[in-house]
Amino acid sequence: MLFHTWHFLVFFLIVYFVYLPLRKTRFWLPWLLAASYFFYGWWNPLYLSLIIYSTVLDYFVVLGMEKSEKKRFWLTISVVNNLLLLGFFKYAGFVTENLNILLSRLGISFAIPAPGVLLPVGISFYTFQSMSYTIDFYRGKIKRETSFIRFATFVSLFPQLVAGPIERAKSLLPQLRGKPEIFKENISDGLSLFFVGLFKKVALADYLALYVDRVYAAPALFDSPSLMLATFAFGWQIYFDFSGYTDMARGLARMMGFNLMPNFNNPYLATGLGDFWNRWHISLSTWFKDYVYIPLGGNRRGKFNTYKNMFLTMLISGLWHGAAWTFVIWGALHAVGRFLTRELERTEFYREKVPRLLKQLGVFAFVTFTWIFFRAGSLSDALLIINRIFAFGLTDPRFPLLALFFCLFIWLYQFLYESKIESFLRLAPVRAGVMLFIFLYLWTFGGAGHEAFIYFQF
Repeated sequence: MLFHTWHFLVFFLIVYFVYLPLRKTRFWLPWLLAASYFFYGWWNPLYLSLIIYSTVLDYFVVLGMEKSEKKRFWLTISVVNNLLLLGFFKYAGFVTENLNILLSRLGISFAIPAPGVLLPVGISFYTFQSMSYTIDFYRGKIKRETSFIRFATFVSLFPQLVAGPIERAKSLLPQLRGKPEIFKENISDGLSLFFVGLFKKVALADYLALYVDRVYAAPALFDSPSLMLATFAFGWQIYFDFSGYTDMARGLARMMGFNLMPNFNNPYLATGLGDFWNRWHISLSTWFKDYVYIPLGGNRRGKFNTYKNMFLTMLISGLWHGAAWTFVIWGALHAVGRFLTRELERTEFYREKVPRLLKQLGVFAFVTFTWIFFRAGSLSDALLIINRIFAFGLTDPRFPLLALFFCLFIWLYQFLYESKIESFLRLAPVRAGVMLFIFLYLWTFGGAGHEAFIYFQF
């Protein structure tokens, strides 16, 4: 049941106008829980059992932790069960496919049968939300929720159930304990948020999708300008689509008297990759920081361990987004990008001397490039798109944009090398970044040039 359909409008009006008088009674939470379960069961009633399983498991795991000294044992039950549930439904097909490829290459004729299960909508979101409750209780950050109905509503609250934001227990559970107050501002603010989100989704994201889907469905049929435009358009499509959903979710919750956390903060105005991830899908970024990066060691124990933890976190984040190698590469690219820019972004030169617009353009260009792997239907499609985009200027003498860009880039490099910021170009991260770019370009497009060196004729 999508927010921008008539089915949802009818559903919400019924739920809301029953909810308003029930707020003053003890029946408002059971009504909200029933509505949330109906909303989730609309896609597939059988998958209601999964969200109920996660809810019951984590509720009693925390009860077990409270009554036992073996808290780590109970936490392990929660984490293992939730990850196994998520892993089976989201990654079983991916693992099976790759194991069969490996067996084939080893000359083994046996093939593991594909599991053939459908991915339950929103499973990544409610699993993470429920699991964060058990982890936070284990860490002593929250108290146990004594009401099962309230905890179940926290896990399944329908405005943010299927695509976030991923709320923390310390933020949302207290809002479910009192009787929600609804003022005129709740209605006006909520409607404004909802209609802004609806506009982003329908007027912008869905419109851009008409072009993006056509190009990315068969990238071999399109030339470089079309692929570049489609990639650029997808960067905005995914932003309008996802931030639009978040706005609608926050608007619905606001009308019901709840405040959900913002999930986007103008991410394409970021001046660094670290800044980008502080602005994009904030609830997920902070979740991975608190429950993956910091437990791995965070930035403790030296730079090597910091970068290792950062790399693993970004890889896991990439895999969380989708069960395909393209998402793993997407996460790895962002990890490498952070490696190469983390120290640079801390320098006084970068903070004070580099124009803000230039930094924003650099971040946007990098993020847009990585979206190729995020959107492409396969790894081969992604490589084809990249090859066509970047080889275009080398293979088409009528429109050598890439070659002209490189000429301008080298001229600018020479200009800077004789300026006051020469020392900046000698920084290890800058030199490493240039060398990596050169290596990757030559590796990918080294065969594009076939002319003899001009000076050979002399």
